[in-house]
Amino acid sequence: MTKTLILSMCLAASSLSLDARAQDARAQDERQYTDGPVTEVDYIHVEYGHFEEYIDWLHSKWKPTMEALKKAGLIIDYKALRATPKSPDQPNIFLMITFKNMAAYAGDNGDKGVELEAVAAKVICSTECQNEARVHRNEYRKILGTELIRELILK
Repeated sequence: MTKTLILSMCLAASSLSLDARAQDARAQDERQYTDGPVTEVDYIHVEYGHFEEYIDWLHSKWKPTMEALKKAGLIIDYKALRATPKSPDQPNIFLMITFKNMAAYAGDNGDKGVELEAVAAKVICSTECQNEARVHRNEYRKILGTELIRELILK
């Protein structure tokens, strides 16, 4: 009789434990946010004395390309931000390009670069021409890194 009582109590406790785990799993599935737009952030350091030269490039080449990408529906927004770095190895320019979601960032076939390059080639020049210009810009600017961030839209 004692064994039966102990066994019954163990089964009851086990049942409660399983029910609590199921409730926890349901609660975790009900996220308190939805995934929002995805932004690529490029960290740039422009050398002293070349800031205006870089701004000229942003205005004459980068901005028209971003506007064309927006018009083509490939991006939803873009920004250029200036920062005051604490040390010479930190960025003084942030370039941000925002995509509707991760699928738009990756592109339909997982390679957003093809579509973006096609638009840039129409606005600026061929990929080869753009690569030559990048080499020149790399004489006075350094790309410190790129980060991908996603907005969380809280419910």
